[in-house]
Amino acid sequence: MRDIVFTRASGWIPNVIREDGELKLMLGAGADANHSPREFTFPIGEAHLAVVREDLGRHLLLWSAVLPLCDAAGTRGRLDEDAAVALLDPVLLAAPADVDALFGRIPWARGRLIAHGADIGLLERGQVCAAMRAATETSDEKRAQEHHANRRRAERGVVLGPLDTALLKYTGQYVHGATIPRRLPDAVDPTLLPEVMRVLATAERACAGLRIGRDPRRGKRATDKRDWGRMETAVDAAVRRAHPDIADDAVRTVSFLMCSEAADRSRDTPLEDDEETTGDPGEDPRTRKTVLSFTDDKGVEKKWRADSGRTASAEFWEFVGDRSAGDNEVFTIEDEELGEGIQLHFYADSAARVMTVRKGRGGTDPEYRVEYSLIDGIGGYRTLVSAYVRGGWAALDRHGSWLPDAAGLERARRRRDGRSGS
Repeated sequence: MRDIVFTRASGWIPNVIREDGELKLMLGAGADANHSPREFTFPIGEAHLAVVREDLGRHLLLWSAVLPLCDAAGTRGRLDEDAAVALLDPVLLAAPADVDALFGRIPWARGRLIAHGADIGLLERGQVCAAMRAATETSDEKRAQEHHANRRRAERGVVLGPLDTALLKYTGQYVHGATIPRRLPDAVDPTLLPEVMRVLATAERACAGLRIGRDPRRGKRATDKRDWGRMETAVDAAVRRAHPDIADDAVRTVSFLMCSEAADRSRDTPLEDDEETTGDPGEDPRTRKTVLSFTDDKGVEKKWRADSGRTASAEFWEFVGDRSAGDNEVFTIEDEELGEGIQLHFYADSAARVMTVRKGRGGTDPEYRVEYSLIDGIGGYRTLVSAYVRGGWAALDRHGSWLPDAAGLERARRRRDGRSGS
């Protein structure tokens, strides 16, 4: 039998219950293996209940002191009731100076007190009882999160000025640096918003004309890391040059915003028809492929025909985006009629072009000519695919340093990577 004896407006502040005739403090804290809040109880006395009823500050201090014990219990362990009970008199009944001294020795949940209005300056000076005079039953979680973020920055030696803070709040990254940035002008002090917009204008000019393309090797919505790096470098340099007093954290949040927006635009755009956008106007249209077969390393095949309504490059890269995975990184484009094709090795940044020199007859195996080339990123692969679907084997001559065997490819790879090898 459980009855609630005392509770506050906030459901998370510990309640006092009577269970089987015994007074207990009950609180929800931590989480179990299913991520549901755990419930803990431990016995208290009538004198403790009287203080909990009358003194919000002491009630919150007790909560703050007990929470580390709940964390120590983990997802399924038992609360150390002896340790919890041992906190009752020192937190609830001792003189303020003794409580302050206690909190200088034990772990406690600072964020809980700050969320409930504790004076941060007094807390920092170790005057926890005085800090709780400003306490409220309702909580402001954002206040605690911002304080925690500032403490993390201070540990890194970061000091933010008003404009730095405004930029981080504008992008929504003031509290959580890993949050995908957005544009939140209402989060900024109106007096600082014009200055924030001037910084953003600098960044937008720096990345004008740059784009972040798709990288189907990493999935349907993945973007090109190299493009991201180029845009990030351009924005960083421009902002630092025009606004030299801005902190590194603020510069990073601006470049992150620009890159994220560019990446989103790319993800929302269908895969490009590369041979149309990058083709040479002087090329003979008769060299363009009309029927091609796409295959992956798992044996899945897709046919493309010129009358399908989409270009070969677009359909091939869509096929890659759908099928590419950590164990599926070899893709082939083949012209079965001519007996030629290209094979892309995403795991090795290389490719091979294959031509049938002699077809197999009378039980003999066909003879192939195979040449290899290193490829520089997704841009290099796009160029290669585009050239092949426009002009076949011959069109690849100027799009790679084609080597006659795999051993030559490995030597070229070692030279590129600065490694020695025979």
